Amino acid sequence: MQDSPTRLVLRRPDDWHVHLRDGAMLKAVAPATARVFARAIVMPNLKPPVTTVDQARAYRSRIKEAVPADARFEPLMTAYLTDHLDPSELERGFAEGVFTAAKLYPANATTNSAAGVSDLSRISKVLERMEAIDMPLLIHGEVTDRDVDVFDREAAFIETHLIPLRERYPALRIVLEHITTAQAVDYIRDANLAGDSRLAATITPHHLHLNRNAMFMGGLRSDFYCLPVVKRECHRRALVKAATSGLPCFFLGTDSAPHPRSGKESACGCAGIFNALHALESYAAVFAQEEALDHLQGFASEHGPRFYGLPLNDETITLVKRDQIVPRRLESTPVMPLEDTGLEASEWPVLFHAGETLGWSVNVDGQEETN
Repeated sequence: MQDSPTRLVLRRPDDWHVHLRDGAMLKAVAPATARVFARAIVMPNLKPPVTTVDQARAYRSRIKEAVPADARFEPLMTAYLTDHLDPSELERGFAEGVFTAAKLYPANATTNSAAGVSDLSRISKVLERMEAIDMPLLIHGEVTDRDVDVFDREAAFIETHLIPLRERYPALRIVLEHITTAQAVDYIRDANLAGDSRLAATITPHHLHLNRNAMFMGGLRSDFYCLPVVKRECHRRALVKAATSGLPCFFLGTDSAPHPRSGKESACGCAGIFNALHALESYAAVFAQEEALDHLQGFASEHGPRFYGLPLNDETITLVKRDQIVPRRLESTPVMPLEDTGLEASEWPVLFHAGETLGWSVNVDGQEETN
């Protein structure tokens, strides 16, 4: 990485956790991810979920059609684990290069997770096969017991499910996605420092910026509602320390999760924050504040590919220390020509950092752009 106080040249980053949705929303948001990121682990929680090789191939084709032809973007597909998924279908997809990983949603833990796994014992054969073929398991790590406080569900998952799971399948590679707690940071960091490179975690930009007070600042802020929910300030600080530490077990995963405005602004608002358009600038703001810009390339561009056994990207991308005001409403731009998607303007998703000033801007291929 070449750096100065006003300019950072980074190896082109990857997004190791993103929701691109489907249909009109896919056409609207996929260009924002493809503009900056070379590859992205794409979540499979569509309706119906992506559970077969054919479904994954078809979805991958729709994604490629939704991004500009010159984007040089590779969607990495995942399989949605259910109680009844055939291990052989999973292995075939992995062997053919269609499935990069498999996603574990505890049933009813988050958006479109009703078909998820009801009990880990029901997928023991799947997990055995994944361990045998070295296929990564990606986990939404929350218990769904209504008696467990929503702010404690990640920590409870680690204690009651993740630790026993790793004891049963010690060679299984696992990513605990979008971690939100100091307990998750400690568990993953301690494993890494003990020499266990089979456990890693992704960290989102919104969990680095927000604590749970943000959801209630000046009223109920549905735009800041996501799952797992943002936690206390002590947990946010633990996440910041982890992301900027340089440890290879922590890497970038935006969990950018767009919803139409009517889905966010309703009596029962949807969980998810759309951050893809300014994600790298959002991360850069945190790393700059922590005086850790020398660790940004590892977090954004190197730790993830090394965990997945993929080559590092050869292309570069430039961050310039230049203020930009994030629009309060998503706007149609050459990057995101929303009027061509079929998505009504009233339903365009809300931007993370809307109305705020970010101190960094992305230049793609050396060309200065504005968002």
